[in-house]
Amino acid sequence: MNDGTRLNKYLASCAVGSRRACDELIRAGRVEVNGSPCTKLATRVQAGDHVKVDGRRVAPREMTIVAFHKPRGYVCSREDELGRDTIYTLLPGALHALHHVGRLDRDSEGLLILTNDGDLSQRLMHPSKSVEKEYLVTANQSFENAHLDQFLEGVYTEGGKLRAKAIERLSARRIKVVLDHGAKRQIRLMFETMGYTVTKLLRVRIGQLWLGDLEPGQWALLTPPEVAMLLGTAAPTKKRAAPPRTGRAGTAAKETKNGAGQDARSTTPRGKRTGLAPRTATRKKAR
Repeated sequence: MNDGTRLNKYLASCAVGSRRACDELIRAGRVEVNGSPCTKLATRVQAGDHVKVDGRRVAPREMTIVAFHKPRGYVCSREDELGRDTIYTLLPGALHALHHVGRLDRDSEGLLILTNDGDLSQRLMHPSKSVEKEYLVTANQSFENAHLDQFLEGVYTEGGKLRAKAIERLSARRIKVVLDHGAKRQIRLMFETMGYTVTKLLRVRIGQLWLGDLEPGQWALLTPPEVAMLLGTAAPTKKRAAPPRTGRAGTAAKETKNGAGQDARSTTPRGKRTGLAPRTATRKKAR
């Protein structure tokens, strides 16, 4: 017997937002089912039902998850009130409906996830999930060993006590930092409090998914095994999650601004679903 889909899950599959955000829409009376306002969270949507949000018909979308190498100098926003370049100026129009999961500040770079799946966003962002994020950080001066220990114990900043899950020195001025709870500008705040200035911040991993060889401004559609790596549900393995994919890389910054690369199509069936070009990418640990 098919009991239908719970309303908040149905709305999340329509890329309306996370299940929690959809619950708020339902409570606010902004959702209609078959022409009638619906404020009951337990409502289930059956096949053939018509659902609207703020008067607009919504329907489930095929889930799309993209790994994007955010370059330095771009903000994670659709529009910027200061007129700065946003990450969406680097992406083809077909990806503009995706929302970014979390953000990297304008001067930071590295792995960023974009998706139309609200549930996925919630799982990656919710503090209870403790999804690891790994960064390579370069500072303006050599790190003192005592300060590295302090980063693990916790640093009292304007935003409260912040700490790293793991720290590893790579050179005198370069360290690896792993976080499992991310406050806004956490790494920069911690370093500034201890007297350091971050000159480069690169995110290389989320969950078990590595940035790999994606170049700045390039993107890749994730395979199911890579999504499992992202969520930390993949079985431990020394091999990459999926074989390399063929096809043209996502548009780089210069190409996008000139309008080039917008019609790139995959040479394999993998890109046929959305008309986007998956790039050849091996997920590997940055060295």
